[in-house]
Amino acid sequence: MFQAPAPATVDRMLAAQQNAADQFGLRATGRRVWGYRGRTLSGAAGPHWLRVVCAEAGTEGGTLWNGPSTSRTLPAAVPRPDLFRIQDWTTDGYTYRAELYAYAPHPRVSPRPVLDEDPALPETWWKEMTAALDALADVPPRADREAVREEYLRRVIPQFTGHQVDDITWSTAHGDLHYGNVTRGPHILDWEGWGRAPYGYDAATLYVYALLTPETAAPIRAQLAPALDRPAARGPHRLLTECAQVLQAQDRVDFCAELPGPARMPVRRCRGGAGR
Repeated sequence: MFQAPAPATVDRMLAAQQNAADQFGLRATGRRVWGYRGRTLSGAAGPHWLRVVCAEAGTEGGTLWNGPSTSRTLPAAVPRPDLFRIQDWTTDGYTYRAELYAYAPHPRVSPRPVLDEDPALPETWWKEMTAALDALADVPPRADREAVREEYLRRVIPQFTGHQVDDITWSTAHGDLHYGNVTRGPHILDWEGWGRAPYGYDAATLYVYALLTPETAAPIRAQLAPALDRPAARGPHRLLTECAQVLQAQDRVDFCAELPGPARMPVRRCRGGAGR
């Protein structure tokens, strides 16, 4: 989903991918999917999906590192590819983790996080996604996992939206539920950042990332109404948090640079009291 990193990083990660495939008795095939600045490299490996993540030795661990492994405790009602095996090793100053997944049988909804056109997802897809978000939100938040930190939320919402933050209803969320992280199955991919977030945050992310095309965003907002309009989600924080993140990142993340104008529309509606 990101561009290939610097050549030295490419060579190092390809070597790590080959080592991981050898350890699992597989062969890496097909296209390469790079993470941000080459931190991860993923791709097909035989009938499976192989993801390799790296960190400087001694800095591994923590929320992002352990997200996929801890997500295995989430309920089966949250559809995601099975994680079969994990292998860690350290070499030349870097620690690597290889994760071997079941291959998701359907393509991603979009090659990038935001929608440029109507994805033509059937009503059954939205019902299944809403049910999955409900099952995830019912998981009691864990003290060791935060998708959105409260200090961050209370700082960026006033700074970038002009709203003040009152009481927040928290729940468990995926934390990065954009259209490049969901398949037409639907399966939800990339669980490294899951944890506590304002109630309705994942649904708000899907809505905000559809705002480039208003004719697409309106029906998506209607499909997400069960997740966005229940009492626990009616406060504006789920939308304001995502909009504030987009506005903060517009100068450093390519797709966020496309969204500031559309992202200000929900902010204006919240000012008017609609919260939608």
